[in-house]
Amino acid sequence: MKYVYAYIRVSTIRQGEHGCSLAEQRFAIENYAKRQDLIIKQWFEEKETAAKRGRTVFTNMLSLLVKGKAQGVIIHKIDRGARNLKDWADLGSLIDKGIEVHFAHESLDMQSRGGRLAADIQAVVAADFIRNLRDEVKKGFRGRLRQGLYPLPAPIGYTDQGRGLPKLPDPVKAPLIQRAFKLYATGKYNLDTLNEVMYQAGLRNRSGNRISRTGLSIILNNEFYIGIIHIASANEHYQGIHEPLIKKSLFDQVQDILHSRTKNTGLKHEFRYRKTIKCLHCHYNLIAERQKGIVYYRCQTKICPRTCVREDAIDQQIREMLDMLCVPEEEIKILELELEYLQAERFQHREELLRGAELNLANIDIRITRLTDAYIDRLIDKEAFDQRNQKLLQERIAATEALEEVQLQITASDDRTRKFLELIKAISINRKKADETENRDLLKTVTSNFLIDGKKLVFELKNPFHELAFNPSFINGGPYRYRSRTKQIQPRQITQELFKLIHDKELPNDELGKQAT
Repeated sequence: MKYVYAYIRVSTIRQGEHGCSLAEQRFAIENYAKRQDLIIKQWFEEKETAAKRGRTVFTNMLSLLVKGKAQGVIIHKIDRGARNLKDWADLGSLIDKGIEVHFAHESLDMQSRGGRLAADIQAVVAADFIRNLRDEVKKGFRGRLRQGLYPLPAPIGYTDQGRGLPKLPDPVKAPLIQRAFKLYATGKYNLDTLNEVMYQAGLRNRSGNRISRTGLSIILNNEFYIGIIHIASANEHYQGIHEPLIKKSLFDQVQDILHSRTKNTGLKHEFRYRKTIKCLHCHYNLIAERQKGIVYYRCQTKICPRTCVREDAIDQQIREMLDMLCVPEEEIKILELELEYLQAERFQHREELLRGAELNLANIDIRITRLTDAYIDRLIDKEAFDQRNQKLLQERIAATEALEEVQLQITASDDRTRKFLELIKAISINRKKADETENRDLLKTVTSNFLIDGKKLVFELKNPFHELAFNPSFINGGPYRYRSRTKQIQPRQITQELFKLIHDKELPNDELGKQAT
């Protein structure tokens, strides 16, 4: 009687738990052992593919066979033992050493030349089957990618919907992913501090545990959140059809910080006016420091006075300056009406320009049509047609660009006027509810310089904010013929300054929109 090992295998854990292949292999091997008078000394069961080398159970069994722990091994079929030629070569080396290798399903004499040849052919066929299967899987994989689908488990923040369907944002984790990107883009957090904040907020991995530092870095580098599928193994990019969670501009800010293109100040003190206030004399930024709980700002150059100013004093001067820009609610309504009137006058002129540009474009199209008809009727030759047609096409491009420019000016002027009014309302009505940081941002919007001379802030207001702040008022004294005793704005003068501002583009549109919001 000979003592042998028995080896059974399936490709996946799911097949082993829910399938019947292992039981069928065990039954066939037991019957084969009885017929051949072999005693099974030990069973080796594995749930792993044989397409690649490195199977733990299989390698351990071969090692025991080489040490002489058993006289041979019974395997159900050749493809159960090896689907790659390297593992098949290891089995062949066992046979050369006199160790018996039996296959319960195939009637092959592995001690004969013909049996070895037949087994080699079947092993090559099994290896080729794996190659073909791998190619088909890759083909289907890339087909899904070209459709914009991600055929892998959804990243954190998305949920799987099944085959052939795009990933959907997770209603719980998607807002947390968005928050993680926004917080890191501020430059106030590093990976460790951000990881702690997001853990407290409830962000977890697929297993429900804390996301590791490396896992958080993978999330912040994953282009899937902006709608791009990146296959790192092949370094290929595909446009996904899933809904992006963040904008590309925010993703780029995060990448700049991650790759040290933008300085991360997450471990430094954050002062309200850091890199904001400059010295009037040397135009260097004032340096902030905290002494006994109070924040001071001072210029560090030798040629400037060594005067320092407290942060709360700066807050008070900013509030006083914003008070100068406050407009009563009833005067805001007057300003709105006056702006609408002047806007209508200005837009009427632009509409005339628009009609002229449209008429010019229509005339060029008519000339092109007539030229084409003349060429078809052979009234002009091809050389003359090409020269005139090229000239007309260039004129048409110029006319189209002129038309688009007029349309853009009309839209931009209307948008800037609306945002200006919203900013005035924010300063006048909602300023008392704003904190000191919001007041700082408001003042940076309406000023062109933010300087300090000793302990006094020096502002240079942009127009028409200058008209609002320094509109003359008369508190006492005798009657004045042309001006009111109380402070009143001059709507027509201010609105004229506003339209000059819009025309000259002195005030950035994005700043108006950001502060008005």
